[in-house]
Amino acid sequence: MTEEERARRSAEAMWTTDTASQWVGLRLVEVGPGRAVMEMAVEDHHLNGHGICHGGFIFTLADSAFAFACNSHNRVAVAQHNTITYLSPGQRGEVLRAEAVEMSLTGRSGLTDVTVTGGDGRKVALFRGASRQIKGQHFEEEA
Repeated sequence: MTEEERARRSAEAMWTTDTASQWVGLRLVEVGPGRAVMEMAVEDHHLNGHGICHGGFIFTLADSAFAFACNSHNRVAVAQHNTITYLSPGQRGEVLRAEAVEMSLTGRSGLTDVTVTGGDGRKVALFRGASRQIKGQHFEEEA
């Protein structure tokens, strides 16, 4: 099995039970070994009291991209801690895109960076997540 196939099958297995990402309106655009891209169209129910995308939804978008990237090796990985810096607001009607790239995977510990961009390509947020692989796989692999 190729690393690309492993990442795709891991993502398919995760997506079936990721009701939170689905409920928020996220879309998994692509996945590969140590990387993932997700998108979210900013709708009225994503807006805060200032009429811009609520930071919690931007965090959720970045966190979900992070999750699919660090789980792409068919080993269950969970977050240890995450940070986010907001750079510009998400606007009603635009599509936000989160691109996650695994920067390091040493033993069971990973570090993944996620860049969230707006429809015009501007940076909306920078996210860094630390992951830890735990017991389990997303699907059974033949030896």
